[in-house]
Parts: sequence; structure tokens; C-alpha cells
Amino acid sequence: MVRPLRLQYAGAFYHITVRGNRRQDIYVDDVDREHFVSILSDVAYSRNVICYAYCLMSNHYHLEIETPDGNLSAFMRDLNGIVSQDYNKRHGKTGHLFQGRYHSYLIEKETYLMEVARYVVLNPVRAGLVKQPEQWRWSSYRATLGQVESPSFLATYALLKFFHNRRPQAQKNYQKFVSEGINVPSPFIEIEQGIILGSPQFVHEVWNSNDITDEIKELPREDRIVGRPMLGDLFDKNMTKEARDQTIVIAHIRCGYLLSEIARHLGLDQSTVGKISKARRIPNSRPDPILK
Repeated sequence: MVRPLRLQYAGAFYHITVRGNRRQDIYVDDVDREHFVSILSDVAYSRNVICYAYCLMSNHYHLEIETPDGNLSAFMRDLNGIVSQDYNKRHGKTGHLFQGRYHSYLIEKETYLMEVARYVVLNPVRAGLVKQPEQWRWSSYRATLGQVESPSFLATYALLKFFHNRRPQAQKNYQKFVSEGINVPSPFIEIEQGIILGSPQFVHEVWNSNDITDEIKELPREDRIVGRPMLGDLFDKNMTKEARDQTIVIAHIRCGYLLSEIARHLGLDQSTVGKISKARRIPNSRPDPILK
């Protein structure tokens, strides 16, 4: 199976979904759920990850997180690994608790933070488990409203400040915003290509970051082709030669296009494209987006 890209950089913002193996339930009882929240708290602290929203369903869970250190893979490895060990130990089981790799969307924070936060806490309502989000104990909704004590890892203020600069009014606005979204379609239906939810400018900036490093070359080509932009979206007919040459590297190394595919698209000899790619493949140490 082709694995999706992992776009990672300092300050990246994500929606995460993890499902149970063979879509089985990942919680037997409320003790399992309490353990999950406790482990999430510990791992978020140890990996310096900011959690804006979460929701535990029967056979999957949702997170809305930010990674100041650009360490999504390490965070998810720790979280799912410790949760699986705890579950298996408690129930005398072995094997995988979760289904393969987690699914992640890279999100444009300024544009979609509120919508994704709403989507996360409305999952139980959309699934028909409850009529109102406050009736579901296992999400961040009630804590964000101040109805229950907020767990230490939950960044309620960081979310609420998008609704108002004073907490009581922000909570009222948040509650109204969530209530109005029950019949609003998922924001993820707006994604036309792959794994990025954001404005065209944001998508373009992510895919065209100049921070090409040797780490990207370690990815198998099949790991780079899910969610990649079309060659026609990468190359602008009016771009300078300098920009074209750098984009050749991006298309080949980051997005997994064959040199022959790039050459055919540009109307160049494959040998010419190969020389450009090799000559311009210079590591850059700036902490912009990289793929892992």
C-alpha cells in the first residue's frame, strides 16, 4: 500500500485521525479512555505538542494539534505505542491495536483552526451517538467551555482567543459557532489534492519550499506520490530559469516524479533535467517544511 506523505516543520498544524485495527473498538471501557487521555497528556508534554481539540470515538480518535518542534512522527509514535502497550497489558492481549499508519492533514492554522476544532468535537453528534456535543464526555468540548476541568495538555485559551479576547465571551462565541456547525459539511471535502487543507497560496508555499535536504532522498518514491501536486501546478510557464531549476529538484526529490516525466512536461532532454537536479540538490539548514 502506498503510504501518505508526512509534511513536518516547526509550527505545523494538523488534524489527526487514528483507527482501530480492522476497525475494531480501541476502548473496552471508560478506564481505557481515561488512560488514553492521561497518556496523551504525558506525551504532549514530553514532545512539546499543543493540543487544541480531541475526541475519542469507539474505534478511532481525532486530534487537532500544533508541533512547535516539527516532530509529528515522534509524537504519534510515542502516543500510539504507549497506548497500545497499556491496552494490551490491561486486557492480556498482543498484536496491533491501531490500523496501520495514522492519517494526518496539514492545516493552514489562521484559516481553518476554528472549523477543524468544530469538526473534531461534533463527531459524536454526526455519528448519532448524542444530540448535543456537551453530552459526549470524551472530547475537549466541555473543557473548552469551562463546564469541566481542563486537562493540562489542552490549550483552551489558544483556541478561544480566536473567538474573543475575553474568555467568557469567547466561550459563548465558541459554543454558538459549534452549534451552528452541526449541519455544516466537513471542511475536508474542500481538499482537492491529498493532504493539505488551506488556501491556494498556503498549498503553493508548502509544496514549493526551498528547504530541500538529503533527508528527503531517503523516502522511497512510492512514499512521495500520494497527495503531490500535478506538474502543471508546480511549473509556471512564466517562471524564471532559476525558479524552474529549483522546481525540478522539488518535483523529483520531494514529489517523486521521474526525471523522464519532468523532462516530458518541460520539453527538455532527460539528461538535461538530470544534470539540473543533481547540480542543485544542495542541503539547506533552514527549518522550513520537510517530508518524513
